[in-house]
Amino acid sequence: MRGNKRMSYLLAATSVLCIAGVVLSVGCQQQQGKPSIMNIGDGSKPLKEVVNPGNKAFYKADGSFDAAAVKKAYFAMLEAYNAPIHPQLKTDEFWVCDFLSRDHEKLGMGGIFWVNMEASYGDDTDPGKYDGEYKGQKFGYLGHEIYLLPGQMLPEHRHIGGEKGYGPKMESWHIRYGTVEFFGEYKGDGTEKPISEMAEKDRPWGYGEPWFKSKYVTSKSAGGIYTLTAPETWHFQRAGPNGAIVSEYATFHNQVEFSKPGMKFASSEAK
Repeated sequence: MRGNKRMSYLLAATSVLCIAGVVLSVGCQQQQGKPSIMNIGDGSKPLKEVVNPGNKAFYKADGSFDAAAVKKAYFAMLEAYNAPIHPQLKTDEFWVCDFLSRDHEKLGMGGIFWVNMEASYGDDTDPGKYDGEYKGQKFGYLGHEIYLLPGQMLPEHRHIGGEKGYGPKMESWHIRYGTVEFFGEYKGDGTEKPISEMAEKDRPWGYGEPWFKSKYVTSKSAGGIYTLTAPETWHFQRAGPNGAIVSEYATFHNQVEFSKPGMKFASSEAK
């Protein structure tokens, strides 16, 4: 009996020491700057400062867009949020552009299309050879990630029906990290307020120009979702002070046009 009690005491003491070791290990990791999953919170605030380094860092001496430097800034933002940098983001699948603005500090984005599917029910790619009532009808869907540095925005744009027979792209945005302001031509979920009521210093780039169409704005934080409810309407988004990582769920990405003349899905070349 005495031997059994002694063994029980030893096991209990060993368990306490093990738990203490884990606690000390976690504490040491946190002191060394290695973030714990417990520190992430709701994702609206980063674990360390997210920096928008400004245009000087984004363009080469000849004025051309420096994609490698831009991607480096987005990777730093992902690290600040302790968000994964998937292998695909280290390939050309991760695209960045300034829409020919030469002002990536304010107007630009990074993104990756995880999927952008277009097909017809029962087409030649269908191994099951579907032959139901929808055979031959088109379908399409999209999964896209958007990366925005602090204060950075997309150009105002809209999605229209195109030559391939698909209707206007309809989309919802799910904020994964950070905060986002959504701007649009019409109200959506009822949380919007007129852009005209914003302080002048907070109004978006382009506001007041003849080509600018959006009238309303609303803000969403990490975990929030905002939906485009009116087809072919002008809209865009702008990241908050800590940048943003946004998942987009949508129908097939078809045609897009920009309200500001000269804007394109491209990056500035040498002057």
